[in-house]
Amino acid sequence: WKKLYFAHHWPVTVCKMNANDCHDPPEYWTIHGLWPDRAEDCNRTWHFNVTEIKDLMSDMRHYWPDVLHSSLNRTQFWKHEWDKHGTCAATLEILNSQKKYFGKALELYQHVDLNGCLLKAGIKPSSSYYKMTAIKEALTSFYGVTPKIQCLPPEEGEKAQTIGQIEFCFTKELQLINCTTPTGESNPMKAHLKLGTGELSVCSDTLPTYYPSEVQ
Repeated sequence: WKKLYFAHHWPVTVCKMNANDCHDPPEYWTIHGLWPDRAEDCNRTWHFNVTEIKDLMSDMRHYWPDVLHSSLNRTQFWKHEWDKHGTCAATLEILNSQKKYFGKALELYQHVDLNGCLLKAGIKPSSSYYKMTAIKEALTSFYGVTPKIQCLPPEEGEKAQTIGQIEFCFTKELQLINCTTPTGESNPMKAHLKLGTGELSVCSDTLPTYYPSEVQ
């Protein structure tokens, strides 16, 4: 693999996609995962062991919660992320243990500070719509790179898409780079997020964009 996608998701949208066990989703962007761009389930014998990240637990619960299942003792989401993506990322020395992989993602989360950046740009959850181009411009001017932004397409009767996920791309040296895929190259991460009925896809630049403050 060549680069890492560091994905943040918006808990309110995640809940909108899958109204099963969501109670009071956090009103800040949380971590979805840290994903090498071309690998899945690299080492099935390297099992997730929650005791290896016990020092990180309070941060994990806060910044990387299982939004859909709010019980604090659930570690299923992290196990899935480790099995599918962490075992692949571990070819890098800086990510070659569970503690390093999850710890580094938490560090990147603080470093990127997506919540702070959007607030500084005056983009906050609201019942009115945003222009996707305005959100993109704010992020690009702040970070100097183009992230990948995914939305829930409008449901029947809706005219707006709903922002759901923002991914930042990093080199193997953990430097921010543009996420855009050169034309003609397929992007294997595209079909990543299927939850419940909805599915996220790359946001349209022309549709009004909803950044919801509560689950409707």
